[in-house]
Amino acid sequence: MSAIYNEQQQELAEQIDGNTSLKHWKDWKWQLKHSIRDIATFEKLLDVEFTTEERTALLETVEKFPLSVTPYYLSLIDRDDFRNDPVFKQCIPNSQELTVGAHDMADPLHEDADSPAPGITHRYPDRVLFHISNVCSMYCRHCTRKRKVGDQDFIPNRETIDAGLDYIRNTPQVRDVLLSGGDPLMLSDEYLDWILSELDAIEHVEVVRIGTRMPVVLPYRITTDLVNMLKKHQPLWINTHFNHPREITASSRAALRMLADGGFPLGNQTVLLAGVNDCPRIIRVLVHKLVQNRVRPYYLYQCDLSEGLSHFRTPVGKGIEIIESLIGHTSGFAVPTYVIDAPGGGGKIPVMPNYLISWSTHKVILRNYEGVITSYQEPENYQSVFCDRNCTDCHLTLKLDDANEYQSIGIEKLLSHDDDAISLIPEDNERHQRRDDDEVE
Repeated sequence: MSAIYNEQQQELAEQIDGNTSLKHWKDWKWQLKHSIRDIATFEKLLDVEFTTEERTALLETVEKFPLSVTPYYLSLIDRDDFRNDPVFKQCIPNSQELTVGAHDMADPLHEDADSPAPGITHRYPDRVLFHISNVCSMYCRHCTRKRKVGDQDFIPNRETIDAGLDYIRNTPQVRDVLLSGGDPLMLSDEYLDWILSELDAIEHVEVVRIGTRMPVVLPYRITTDLVNMLKKHQPLWINTHFNHPREITASSRAALRMLADGGFPLGNQTVLLAGVNDCPRIIRVLVHKLVQNRVRPYYLYQCDLSEGLSHFRTPVGKGIEIIESLIGHTSGFAVPTYVIDAPGGGGKIPVMPNYLISWSTHKVILRNYEGVITSYQEPENYQSVFCDRNCTDCHLTLKLDDANEYQSIGIEKLLSHDDDAISLIPEDNERHQRRDDDEVE
C-alpha cells in the first residue's frame, strides 16, 4: 500500500464508506462528496469527544460560520492532542469565532466597495482580483471572506463571470488578473478552461494568476488532466496557502511537483496565526520545506480584521520577530514579505525590520542581521535627472521593447532564436549563384 495512504487515512475511509479503496480516497470528487460538515461526524471519525458545553458552543458557531473539511485534511490531525493541533485549529470551529471585537469588520479590505463590476475588485492600477468561485473544498477558520464562504447566494454564475470579463476587456490598464474565490479549482476543468480562454483573448492581459489552497487541503484535485489544461494558458502563475510544516505531506508534495513540472511558477501566502504558526522556528521550517518543493514564499500576512478572527491575531511585533529570524539566517528567496492588508482597502503594506539606521548628505548608516553597524558612501558626482513625466518628448534611453538579436553573426546567428537564417552561405558559392541566374532568366 502506498505510503501516502497511511493507516489513519485507511481507517477514516472505511468509517466513511466500507467499500472505499485507495482509488476512491485519492479521487478529489469522492473527497468533496464525503466532506465532514458537522461536529458529530468529526467526533465519530476521529474517535474524540467534546464536553457538553464545548459541543453546544461549537454547534452555535457552525450555524453562523459553516464547517466543511475534506477527509484528507482531517486525517492530518493528531487525535492524541487534537486541541493543540495546528491542522485542527484551522479547520474545526472555535466558539471564539462568535466574538466580534470593537475593530472587527465584515469586509475589512473593502473588497465590495472597490468592486466596479460583479466579481471584480479593482484596487491597484494595473491588476484586478476576479472572484470566480465562492465555494471551497474546506472552510478555513481564519478566512478573511467568512461573510461569503458557503453562502449559496454568493456563488458567481456564468452571467456574473461574463460581466467580470467584460470589465477586464474594457479596462486596458489591467495587465494582471488574479483568479480567486473561494477556490478557483473547485470549478470543473472545462469551465475553468473557458474562463482562461476568454482571458487569453484579451490582448492587454499579460499574466493570469490562480490563488488556491487545493495543494494543502485536497491535493488530489491536482490531476494530470488539470495540469495539461492549465498548460495551454501560459503565462500562468499559481499561489497556494501553506501555514504550517505539518501540511506538507507526501500527497501535497506530489501535487506541487506536478504543478512545478508543468511549468507554473509557484508562490505561497502564509497567514500568521496565533497558536498555529506564531513561532520563528515553525516559519523557518515551513519556508525551507516550501523551497525544497519549488515554491517561493511570497507573503507572510498579518491576520485581517475580519469578524471572528480576533483569537487568531498576533501583535505586529511577532511578525517582525519572525522576519528578523529569517533575514540573514536563510536564503533570501526563502524570506517572504511581511504585509498588513490595510483596513479600508489600502492594499498590502510591507512591514519589515529597520535596517537603515540613519543617513546624511553623503553617507547612510546601516545594520545587518548580526547587529553589525556599517556605512555606505553615497556617490560624490551623481548627476540627477529632472523628470517632468513627459515621456513622449524624453530623450533618455527608453527602449522598452524586447531587444532584437540583429547583431549576431556566424554560428551565433544560427543559434539565435530571433533569426530565420538556417545556413551560412559564402558569397562566391556557385550553386547559389546558379539559383540567382535562373531567377533572372
